[in-house]
Amino acid sequence: MKVLLVEVNERPTVAEIRSDLRSLRAILCRNGGHIEVVYPFEDNVGIICNEEGKIRGLPLNRALRNENGDVYDVICGNFIIAGLTEDDFGDLTDEQIEKYTQMFYRKELFIRKGQRLVSFTV
Repeated sequence: MKVLLVEVNERPTVAEIRSDLRSLRAILCRNGGHIEVVYPFEDNVGIICNEEGKIRGLPLNRALRNENGDVYDVICGNFIIAGLTEDDFGDLTDEQIEKYTQMFYRKELFIRKGQRLVSFTV
């Protein structure tokens, strides 16, 4: 399947990968853990990431923001954005690749300010 791979401190890249659990774990959970899928967007896509990224202390990668642009979560470690079919993962469309490449194009640095996490793009 054609997906977008967003590695820590790297720009997103288009990748052709297999959609089976073993392949996804090999990409995202090299040091252990399980995968999870989150659905933060209205598009028919999912973010596949290491479920234990925060617990395992994986590096902060990219922020997820609400409609006001405020950070509400941070994905730790590498992640994949994949299209969704009725019952599995699938290819991203060219439009989705363009949209999410632009959304996650800039690397982010994070600083904790009291109870708040502030993100700076670089």
